[in-house]
Amino acid sequence: MLTLATDDGGGPEIFASVQGEGPSMGMPVSFMRLSRCNLACVWCDTAYTWRFEGDNRPHRDGQTYDRKANQVTLGEDEVAARIMALGQNRLVITGGEPLLQAPALAKLLDLLPDIGVEIETNGTIKAPPRLDIRIDQFNVSPKLAHSGNPAELALIPERLDAYATDPRAWFKFVIAEPSDLDEVLALRERYRFRPGHVFLMPEGTDSETLRAREKWLAPLCVEHGFRMSDRLHIHLFGDTRGT
Repeated sequence: MLTLATDDGGGPEIFASVQGEGPSMGMPVSFMRLSRCNLACVWCDTAYTWRFEGDNRPHRDGQTYDRKANQVTLGEDEVAARIMALGQNRLVITGGEPLLQAPALAKLLDLLPDIGVEIETNGTIKAPPRLDIRIDQFNVSPKLAHSGNPAELALIPERLDAYATDPRAWFKFVIAEPSDLDEVLALRERYRFRPGHVFLMPEGTDSETLRAREKWLAPLCVEHGFRMSDRLHIHLFGDTRGT
């Protein structure tokens, strides 16, 4: 069984769209958003996947969500049928933190043998072999200090070492201020990320904020040899579920 986030209608957040971030930006894909996360970013734009009533981990808007209204549990057969009905040949599994549900994901992908798979992960959890063998692309987003997560939870050396040497892994760092780049440069020095596999992405949930930050982020990417990622879905649909 898989525990998924819900869309605005209360159904599972499984939908077709274009990938909005990272190396696959603009590609038509199916999305599946899972519920629950082991980290708590203060600026998280999907806090409805983890900040349920009674969860006191900080978030900038202070809102909590009713668990029953924002989670739905489905069997792998049902999820597979919904994904196949979307007619896409690539699946993006996002969250929350998808690898918290690795065994059920492995069962799901056994039912989807001819589909490419991306997993969006915070980089703290290892995919077990049965799941790992089915992943074509890891979109790894390690959380910097401004996320509010302590480094001992968010930046685990063993996991970052493994992802840094995996050619399927692409790194995406959320940047809110120019000074955040200092931490990215230190991580690049420590882990020797593959050239061309590191994206800097502005933090923001509206086009105005993203564009303002991209004006100073683009020159920093040029100066230090990073790639820049926009948030295409925000410009197209706003900060909404199922998009």
